[in-house]
Amino acid sequence: MTLLTTETADHITTLTLNRPDTMNPLGAAGDGDAFTAACDAINADMDVRCVILTGAGRAFSAGGDVKAMKERTGNFGGTPPAIADGYRNNIHKILRALYGLRVPLIAAVNGPAIGLGCDLACLADMRIASEKAKFGVTFLKLGIIPGDGGTWILPRIIGEARAAELFYTGDVIDAVTALEWGLVSRAVEADALMDEARALAAKVAAMPPHALRQAKNLMRQGRRTSYDTALEMAANAQALMHVTADHMEGVDALLEKRVPNFTGE
Repeated sequence: MTLLTTETADHITTLTLNRPDTMNPLGAAGDGDAFTAACDAINADMDVRCVILTGAGRAFSAGGDVKAMKERTGNFGGTPPAIADGYRNNIHKILRALYGLRVPLIAAVNGPAIGLGCDLACLADMRIASEKAKFGVTFLKLGIIPGDGGTWILPRIIGEARAAELFYTGDVIDAVTALEWGLVSRAVEADALMDEARALAAKVAAMPPHALRQAKNLMRQGRRTSYDTALEMAANAQALMHVTADHMEGVDALLEKRVPNFTGE
């Protein structure tokens, strides 16, 4: 079954993990290529200003395919070098594609997000959880470690101590705890999840597309640069924004006390 379904409307692309019968596992052959193709298309389309990632059925994603691990097939079969290449050439492609999105990404976590599924959600810029959502990085319970860079991703969101607690115990937390810990910014009723995600995405999509992408890039670069470097990058990016038609539209709209209409010019 195709991993992803894609729908675009009103400057918003919704990516849905579409293996509901098996809780949307990841890592089958071609999964990395599917994410790469979808994210490359989004990056190339200036009409897209925000992305929502969610799961079909009762789960966001249960993570790696445990049945394939048991049978030692696909990504999980062969010699250690072959398994490592399977991660690099497939699973890591999924993560690199999402991390490389130039527009803001919202994870609408509709159900369990476990292991690789949790780390996938954590690559989003914003996360909204259904009351049915659960989060866990349960790799050690399977005798493995986070092979998807999760030890780099999660501490940046909830801090070293709480990330360590989840990694070293394998505990699974609910949506309320995820909200308290800052793993998600909102926890909502299940029936309201996609409406909330679309409403948030609509606010993002109302922003000028070039400035939106620049703002995300500056936030991303700010994680690993000095303040002086961040200021220099901001000055250069800002100079480009000042000569756009969207900047003038924003100024005019503010002075005229109306809603701006940004066109990407």
